[in-house]
Amino acid sequence: MAGPSTRAARGPGAPRLVATAVAMAVAVAVALAGPPSAAAAGQEEHSRVRAMTSSNWTLVLEGEWMLKFYAPWCPACLQTESEWETFAKNGEILDISVGKVDVTQEPGLSGRFFVTTLPTIFHAKDGIFRRYRGPGISKDLQDYILHKKWKAVEPVAGWKSPSSITMSGMAGLFSLSGWIRQLHNYFTETLGIPIWGSYFIFVVATLMIGLILGLILVLLADCFCPPKPRDGTDQSELIEKEKEALIVEDLGISEGKKDLSDEEEEKDDLSEGEEDKEDLSEREEERSNSNDETSEEDSAVDEGSATEDAGNVPDQQLTDVEPESSVRQRKSHAADVEQ
Repeated sequence: MAGPSTRAARGPGAPRLVATAVAMAVAVAVALAGPPSAAAAGQEEHSRVRAMTSSNWTLVLEGEWMLKFYAPWCPACLQTESEWETFAKNGEILDISVGKVDVTQEPGLSGRFFVTTLPTIFHAKDGIFRRYRGPGISKDLQDYILHKKWKAVEPVAGWKSPSSITMSGMAGLFSLSGWIRQLHNYFTETLGIPIWGSYFIFVVATLMIGLILGLILVLLADCFCPPKPRDGTDQSELIEKEKEALIVEDLGISEGKKDLSDEEEEKDDLSEGEEDKEDLSEREEERSNSNDETSEEDSAVDEGSATEDAGNVPDQQLTDVEPESSVRQRKSHAADVEQ
């Protein structure tokens, strides 16, 4: 009789022990996982910072934004993460949108904004970008927006603006580098290829791509600028052109010879002219000498005639004196007769 009574006593207690054990396991799981309300609140806080990608970054061109570039492995970025979240909570009050970009996932955007240091913060107002260089504290960020300190900062130059053509090309290069890095990691980590083997693959691929692009450029050049067909007519034309060129060269040589002969004739004429000048000068000297001689003779003749004239002067005086004396004698004789 004891057996059935003990079984009846044990029967109802077993389910209670099982239920207690299940309740304790659920409590432990909930404690380890944390309260669901805290997780939901964390998700809501995280959603206030908008994650920007290559597909939605153009939203920054409208309105006022504060954009942060970070990397998960950057210690400074992790230190300012909570401050950035606090600043994002006040985004509605400040009438500003807050976003962030993971450079490891979006290398194209980091190239478009030419990010070289982390963390990097940009202020955008209607498509005009300015670099924020202050501390990443929430209070300083709020003062930067409330007091409009961004007006004292020089905007990014037009050619360096993220929406410019040059920075679009830079974004393409950074995206290509990110793709190559991912491919390298795939070769080395997933496929187990050595690092030098991955580099060798990239070198061969670069050479092959260069050859293919060169071939394509040659084909395009042949299509748009086809070479002239080399038929018999073309050859005859080439021969005629060569003949014409030879004729022109012969004419040029003959003209050159004529020019040389003309120059020689001119030189001969000049030499003859100089000889004629010398002859004329000699003749003039001879004439001057003869004139000198004749002038000397004339002077000698003049001197002789002068001496002759001097000798004849007393004779003339004597002849003149004689009539005067005869006149006087006649006058005296006439006077005597009158007396």
